Amino acid sequence: MKTRILGQGLEVSAIGLGCMGMDHAYGAPADRQEMIKLIRHAVELGCNFFDTAVVYGEANELLLGKALEIYPREKVKIATKFGITGQRLVNGKPENILDSKPDSIKKQLDESLKRLNVDYIDLYYQHRVDPEVEPEVVASVMKELIAEGKIKHWGLSNAPLDYLKRAHAICPVTCIENQYSMVFRSPEEEIFKVCEELGIGFVAYSPLGNGFLSGKYTKDTKYAEGDFRNTMGRFRPEVMETNQALLDLLAKIAEDKKATSAQIVLAWELAQRSWIVPIPGTTKIHRLEENLDGAKIELSNEELQKINQALDNLEIDETHF
Repeated sequence: MKTRILGQGLEVSAIGLGCMGMDHAYGAPADRQEMIKLIRHAVELGCNFFDTAVVYGEANELLLGKALEIYPREKVKIATKFGITGQRLVNGKPENILDSKPDSIKKQLDESLKRLNVDYIDLYYQHRVDPEVEPEVVASVMKELIAEGKIKHWGLSNAPLDYLKRAHAICPVTCIENQYSMVFRSPEEEIFKVCEELGIGFVAYSPLGNGFLSGKYTKDTKYAEGDFRNTMGRFRPEVMETNQALLDLLAKIAEDKKATSAQIVLAWELAQRSWIVPIPGTTKIHRLEENLDGAKIELSNEELQKINQALDNLEIDETHF
């Protein structure tokens, strides 16, 4: 597996593994032993970058810790998050409970270290900005935790750019984690420019558009109870029909390259910037192997131009929820 450098010298596999779907958002939690087997198989295939968060359920951090305990600590890079301490219902809809006060951050970190069964976190993200706490305060805590050796690097997820710049001035940010894919290209507008200027990496979640870009779903697909694709705009039958032209294009390119649509999508994303690292998630061994092999696909400048021209000409509905 090729590697990439995010910000501040953090080197990780070119494609990581997002663990959210093993416990959260896609229905019932996956079988523990099967997921341990999958995570360890990822390591065997050269993936060393694993993404979790306590809001996915404490079981998710426990699972990752158990799966990785057999490896030398320096062999794997673990990313987890702080800042969301729970959820509550507001008008019948779940809303995050945000808390990035210094004492709370330290408590959240100690709890994550215990669940993951490690002495330090490689990459510690602020999962969501707390409007009650200034970025300089959060960054100062990160600086302190890095000095103590409890974390190696820190990052931000879905933070405003002004917040990012102010935080980075106090304690250099290693990367920002946001959604990015062929059907969600918003980061290209401003975020990539700031990452380039500040030397910050970009970790892309939902690089396959929550599975949409894999070409494995149609407007007639039924999702399990508890699967949040039931409420996502891009999976509405009429939206999928509108975006079918993109799926057809990917399938044709994949056929020509003797690859899969998912691999073409991941190869395209890797080609956009040298400091982008996608973290597709899966609970299936064969999908894991398929995704990680996306790092082996080389798209020519002509192929990339063809894809980008097609993307520019297609009417893509970016509706998320």
